Amino acid sequence: MVPATIVLGTQWGDEGKGKFTDLLAKEMSMVVRYQGGHNAGHTLVVDGETFALQLVPSGVLYDHIVPVIGNGVVVDPFVLLSEVDMLNRRGIDTSRLRVSGNAHLIMPYHQQLDALHERHLGKSKLGTTKRGIGPAYADKAMRLGIRVQDLLDEGIFREKLHASLLHTNKVLTKVFNRLPVDPDALADKVLTECLEPLKPFITDTTDLIHEALEADQHVLLEGAQATFLDLDHGTYPFVTSSNPTAGGACTGAGVGPRHIDRVVGVAKAYVTRVGAGPFPTELFDDVGTKIVDIGREYGTNTGRRRRPGWFDTVMLRHASRLNSLTELAITKIDVLDTFDVVKLCVAYEIDEVRTEKLPYHQSELHHATPIYEEMPGWKTDLSEIRRPEDLPAEALNYLKAIEKHVGVPISLVSTGPGRNQHLRLPA
Repeated sequence: MVPATIVLGTQWGDEGKGKFTDLLAKEMSMVVRYQGGHNAGHTLVVDGETFALQLVPSGVLYDHIVPVIGNGVVVDPFVLLSEVDMLNRRGIDTSRLRVSGNAHLIMPYHQQLDALHERHLGKSKLGTTKRGIGPAYADKAMRLGIRVQDLLDEGIFREKLHASLLHTNKVLTKVFNRLPVDPDALADKVLTECLEPLKPFITDTTDLIHEALEADQHVLLEGAQATFLDLDHGTYPFVTSSNPTAGGACTGAGVGPRHIDRVVGVAKAYVTRVGAGPFPTELFDDVGTKIVDIGREYGTNTGRRRRPGWFDTVMLRHASRLNSLTELAITKIDVLDTFDVVKLCVAYEIDEVRTEKLPYHQSELHHATPIYEEMPGWKTDLSEIRRPEDLPAEALNYLKAIEKHVGVPISLVSTGPGRNQHLRLPA
C-alpha cells in the first residue's frame, strides 16, 4: 500500500498551497480536500491562465486526477455548482469530481447568521468571510446539520431542514429581529436547483480513498486555511471552524495516520494574515506596504488586504511539531527580490525574557516582541531561476537559515505564480 501525502499551510493561510498541490498532483491519482469551505481560495496559474478555486480540489486541472471533497468539508451546493460550471465553460472536465455524502451543507441561513454574528460582535468581530462556514460547523456539532447525502432522500432532507430551522428561526427572530426562513420554500429551491446536477458526484469517499490506497495509487490530502487558523491549535478565537492541521486530514478524509508518511508544510517567504488576531512580526511601515503591493496580498475570494510581516520561525517550529512536517515548500520568495535587507524572527521577547517557543497563553503572544536575524537581500530577479545552483548566495542563505531555525528541510521553492516557476532543492 502506497502511503498518502498531506499538503497544508503552516502560517495563517494564503501561503500558496494551491500551487504546490497542483505541482505535486502530477505524481498523484487522487487529490482530497479534507476540511473548510469556500472561505478559502486557491489560485493557480497555468500557461498564463488563472484559475481561482474555492471548493473543487486543485487536482481538477489534471486529466488523470480524481478530485474528492471529503467528509470534513462544509459545502455550499450553489457555490460548488457555480464553480463546476465555470470550470466546464473553460474547458476543464469536472466529471471525475466526487463529493462525500457525509460532508455537511451550508444553507443560505448559515450565511445570514454569519453576517449577523459578526455585526453583533462589533469591535470584537472575528473577521470572518461571512460565507456561513462557522454556523454550518456549529450546526454539525449540535447535531442539527444537514449532510450532502440527505439530498438523496427528499423526505429526510425536508424533515432535517424543518428541525434545523426550528432552532435557527428562533435565533433569527428573537435575537436578531429578522424574518424566519420558510423551510418548505428553501427545500424546494435546493432540491430543484441542486439535486440533479450534484447527484452524479455524491459517493462514499472514504471507501473511494481506501480503494485507491489499497491499489497502490498515490493520494494527496489537501488542506485549506492553515495551522494557526486551526480551531484547536490556532490563535483562538481568531481561527477557522475546522482543523487544517495534519490530524484534521485523518478525520476529514477518513484515513488513519499509518496511511500517511509525507507531510509538506507550505510557508510564504514572509507572513500574512487576514482578519483580527495577534501577529508578532506584523509590519505597519513602508516595508509592509511594499510587500503587499509586490505580492498582491489581497484575498482571492474577499479582496481584503492582508496584514504583512517578516518570516516567523518561532511559529513555523511550532507548526512543525503539530503536523510532523517532513519537508517545507517556500512560496513567494521572489516578492523579496528588491529588498536590501530581509529579516527572520528567530525568537520572542516577552516581559524582558527571551523565548524560542510559541507562548501557549495568548495574552503573551499579543505582547511578544520579535527578535530578528537580519540578512542581506539578493537584489536579483528570481522569476526565471529553475535550478538551485543558479540561486544567488544571499537567497540560498536565507532558505538555509529557515531550515536551520525550523529543523525541517526545504524541498520546493516557488519563484513566481506560474506552474513552472519553481525549483527543487536537493535533499
